[in-house]
Amino acid sequence: MELVLAALSAGAAAGLTDTASSAVREAYAGLRESVRLRLAARGEGGVLEAGESGEAGEVGSDAWRDRLRELLVAVGIDSDEEILAAARSLLRDIGLAEPRDGAGFVDARQAKGVQIGDHNMQTNTFN
Repeated sequence: MELVLAALSAGAAAGLTDTASSAVREAYAGLRESVRLRLAARGEGGVLEAGESGEAGEVGSDAWRDRLRELLVAVGIDSDEEILAAARSLLRDIGLAEPRDGAGFVDARQAKGVQIGDHNMQTNTFN
């Protein structure tokens, strides 16, 4: 499920840029449509559009991800090998690694003064 969430968030963010390749846009659209169809069976197909349009906050916001996570669990997305394969493929196309089981997905390419990991200590001095 975290794999699908990471791919949807990364694909939505990448798809909003002018630099996204057509392959990335097509891979995201395919994954998004597959997930939308699974959610539509429960009457929840609009949750993806709400997250992308800002109704639930920014694309990939915590509120959107929490609601989507809840729905993905309800539809058993972790047992859909086709959707999981599409998510892995999209992440590879974007150039991001698949998150490890139990690990969060972090894209810190533009970040400054960030430390990723558990039980770390960092001191920053900004002038």
